[in-house]
Amino acid sequence: MKLAGSASSTRRVERLEARVTADQKRLLKDAADVQGRTLSDFVVGSLVETATRVLRERDLVVLSAKDREVFVRALLNPPALEGGRLARAVKRYRRTAK
Repeated sequence: MKLAGSASSTRRVERLEARVTADQKRLLKDAADVQGRTLSDFVVGSLVETATRVLRERDLVVLSAKDREVFVRALLNPPALEGGRLARAVKRYRRTAK
């Protein structure tokens, strides 16, 4: 997925408008100046960065929920031990734990 704020040869044809207070505009302009960017470039870049972070965080929560389900399912229904080193280790543990 190509991000709108990333450096590319894609023409910007969509328009986005927002009303801000004079103080907010001054703050944004000052920050853009510090980075040597235009106000529009700074605002679009900041919005894309924030949107990307928000969506990434949402995806992490979704993945975490899925991972949690798989983990709990494995705990509640562990796979059967079929011979091998793990099975021998479990038997040895059970003998010594009593």
